[in-house]
Amino acid sequence: MRIKKFMLLFMSLFLMIGLVQSPASAEAKGAALKLGINDKLSAIEAVSVKDTYYIPLRALADELKWTLTGLADGVHVAGGTSSLTLLNKDGGAVLKDGRTVPMSTFLQDGKLMVPLKVSGYLGYSISYAGDKYLLRVKDSSAQLTDSAFTDKYAAELKPKAPVAPATPATPAKPAEPGKPGRTVYLTFDDGPSATTGELLDILRKYDVQATFFMLGNNMNQHPAQVKRIAKEGYGLALHGVTHRQEKFYASPSAALAEMSGANATLKKLTGTSTTLIRTPYGSKPYFTKSFRDKVLGQGYHLWDWNVDSYDWKYKQNSDRIYNTVMEQVNKLKASKTNPIILMHDQKATLKVLPRVLEKLQKEGYTFELITKDMEPVNFWKDKR
Repeated sequence: MRIKKFMLLFMSLFLMIGLVQSPASAEAKGAALKLGINDKLSAIEAVSVKDTYYIPLRALADELKWTLTGLADGVHVAGGTSSLTLLNKDGGAVLKDGRTVPMSTFLQDGKLMVPLKVSGYLGYSISYAGDKYLLRVKDSSAQLTDSAFTDKYAAELKPKAPVAPATPATPAKPAEPGKPGRTVYLTFDDGPSATTGELLDILRKYDVQATFFMLGNNMNQHPAQVKRIAKEGYGLALHGVTHRQEKFYASPSAALAEMSGANATLKKLTGTSTTLIRTPYGSKPYFTKSFRDKVLGQGYHLWDWNVDSYDWKYKQNSDRIYNTVMEQVNKLKASKTNPIILMHDQKATLKVLPRVLEKLQKEGYTFELITKDMEPVNFWKDKR
């Protein structure tokens, strides 16, 4: 009798987790389906890859209030009635009871995509009905039956057009988004300044995207430059308020207060806020776990760099800055790692910037913005 009950329980779990791995409808196979979460239809799209539906982890975590914690070997996911750890390099998932189960992940448009079955391991139920375009995750708070859910959202569930299946790729370093090794994330710290306008003119001339990590004090001094950065579609990010080590790192609360203050200034000037931050002098060694827990716990995403131009050090020595940038970029090329270049919003940088942009474009690099949906790259490997 006990064996029979065990087998029934095992089969139930198998069916619940395996549902999204074997779509019954040829129409839905390879299409992106809108994901239902409890009694609402979310904006999340689940993409079918080799008969498995994948979803962006951060988007699902935001909807279900999961906690994501970056680890040296992966990311810890806590939510629902359990937790697990997703291991890097397709190492599978380590469940709460210590078992490791197969689970592949990949990056798509800078987002970490994971199988929807991850929610099954966290205690959620998964419903799939290909003929009704139903793909739904639910817990005990759900009130609608699957039939009532599909009736309510029938007009919205059907895909407008089939979407070709995505092809999972295993990037050299999962934390880095974009085209492997050929996407540049150009960043400028410490602005805006009196020469930001000239900097923006250069970026526009070369049709290059860049992300600006700005200081609250400087935003107040140069409001027109902040508004132009926002109006022309460049990336908006925060660098604190004072850039003074003894003030910013006085305590975790002080660091959070600076980022929140800078964000309030950005909101006042542009009507929008951001979750992207870079701490003064980089996150190591000062931005320790207590600081990260305090600041990132409020929804901020921490970014450092992997190419330091040293424009802050070499100032007018353009040749030295140029060679420093290209040496580091060339080293990253071998491992197909996307460069995240640190430069500064200052007059000295204007002289060398066109030369750097021309060289990178000639070598086939494209420039993209850092966005809140991307997996952060920082010295602590904290993926929150």
